[in-house]
Order: sequence, then C-alpha cells, then structure tokens
Amino acid sequence: MKIAVIGDGGWGTANAVLLAGYGHDVTIWGAFPDYIEQMRRTRENSKYLPGVEIPSSIALSSDPAEAVEGAEVVVLAPPSKYFESVLARFKGLITPAHLVVSLTKGLCEKTRRTMTDIAADVLGVDGVVVLAGPSHAEEVARGVPTAIVSASSDPARAKRVQEIWAGPRFRVYTSDDVVGIQIGGAVKNVIAIAVGCSDGMGFGDNTRAALITRSLAEMTRFVTAYGGRPETLAGLAGIGDLIVTCTSVHSRNHYVGEHLGKGEKIADILSSMQMVAEGVWNSKVIHDLAAELGVDMPICNLVYALCYENYDVNDAVSAMMGRALTHERNY
Repeated sequence: MKIAVIGDGGWGTANAVLLAGYGHDVTIWGAFPDYIEQMRRTRENSKYLPGVEIPSSIALSSDPAEAVEGAEVVVLAPPSKYFESVLARFKGLITPAHLVVSLTKGLCEKTRRTMTDIAADVLGVDGVVVLAGPSHAEEVARGVPTAIVSASSDPARAKRVQEIWAGPRFRVYTSDDVVGIQIGGAVKNVIAIAVGCSDGMGFGDNTRAALITRSLAEMTRFVTAYGGRPETLAGLAGIGDLIVTCTSVHSRNHYVGEHLGKGEKIADILSSMQMVAEGVWNSKVIHDLAAELGVDMPICNLVYALCYENYDVNDAVSAMMGRALTHERNY
C-alpha cells in the first residue's frame, strides 16, 4: 500500500520505519524543507529519533500534495498544539476516501477538542482511527515487541488498521472507545510529569507506585465524565500507556517532571528540549475541563500549578499527602 505519514517527529518516523519494513510504500511529510533535505541526505531523524536508520525506500517531502499523492492511508502525527494548523495545509488533499489514522495524543490547547474531532472539522473525514498504547518511538523503530490498540467509531476501519500495522513485533487489538482512548492519552502525559517530579526529588518505588495507582483513579473519573468507558483504562491505552510513560527513560513528560523535582524552572526545562512534552500543554486543558465537569483531579491540578503557577514542588507534596482521608473506592 501507499502510505503518507504527516509529521516528521519521532513517533511518525517510527511508524514509517515499521510500515516500510512490511513492504509498504511510505512517504514522510515534514513542515520544514531544510530539515527534510537533511533527513533525505543522512537517512536519519537526528532531532527526534537519533540512531535509527530511515530506509532508502521511504520518501521524504515538504510538499503536502506530493506527500499524499496516490496514498491509500494517511497517518496524522503532528504534536497536538500544531495539529489543527498542520491539517489545514492538507484540506482538500486528505478526503473521506483515505483511511485516516491519528497517532497524536492529547487535546487541543485552545479549543479543548480531541484530535479526531479536529480532523473531522478540518478535513471532513469521519471514522478516524486512533492508535495508542505502550509504544515509545525509540523501541518501536528498533523492533522491540509491544502491543497497542486501534480504535474507531467504524469497526471496519479499526480492523483494517489492525491488519496493516500488526506484525511479528507489533501486536494490535481493536476498540470502539475513541473518546476514552484519546482522553486517557492526554491525562497520562500529565501524570508522567507528576511521577517525574517524585523521581527528581529522590523518592522511591513506593511513591511512584502510589502516584500511578491514584492517577488511574483520576483518569477514570475524567474519562467517564467526558463520555469514555472506564474499562478502557484497564487496557493497553490506559494502564499500559500510563506505566510506560511514567517509568521510561524515553518519556519526555517524565523528563520534564524529573527536572521540576530537582528545582528547575519550567521555562528553562522546555527551552532545553528538542522534542515536545504534551503533558505541559495538556495540564492546562485538563485543569480547566475538570473544573467545568466537576471532576476531582488533585494530582493533575498540582502538575498544572507546577507548570503554570510557579508552585513549589515541596508544597505540592504537602498538599497531596495532607488531603482529607477517604475510602479508596470513593471516586
């Protein structure tokens, strides 16, 4: 098949490498011609996926029309903050005739919409398939085994993506809970910052495990209020993605939290990073939405305060541990 990957970040590149390895005809599109030319020359995405060879069979383009010409499948992989503006460049080029797959996790910072809602509005496409689960780009590109979920409101499209993406080192399950998987993906990035803070402050395994477990309760409350299903969070796109994002050396959100925990300022941390930490943006969206929905999100709210209100990490620990005592299942 001919497949176009829109977005030259690490996750988009990793999927391109995976799909090209199956024999598909893959093109990666990037917004900056100079960087696309560098990738074409070096056969490496040195900014976002260093050390991974981009096979010569993968084409690289900065021209939207050229990138999607003849494509049967279009993969959307821009960061959530730029998702809508990037898709606007492909209006009229990506159509309902394409099988459209979104790799982007998070909510739009300005409109608070999911990526599938944005794709539907900007491109006029329905049934966009979402791929999510424990799948760091650095490992997927190197053939490290994992399993993820293909979700769509159209079961046939979810099944088709399952068949295209599944391989010897990449197992794919299907789901129809598009909302739950996308909202869970947004919240887990925020939680990874909290866990990173704990690690940066020198706390141990007990603290990490407690944070992840109580964060799952927050995710469940929020996803349910937003219209998703709580059982989704017991799966790969819930607890699976939460664990890997909170504990991996590859996690950009954990990196941000770790440096916050060491007393560094958020502006300094972000300015030193090449890659995007979605959890910083999403902490504000989730904080505001949780207030509107009446959902108790103490861990996520503290991450928001650390990122946007210059809150002290030591005060955050005291605030978390000093909350009123309650029953564990009191959601």
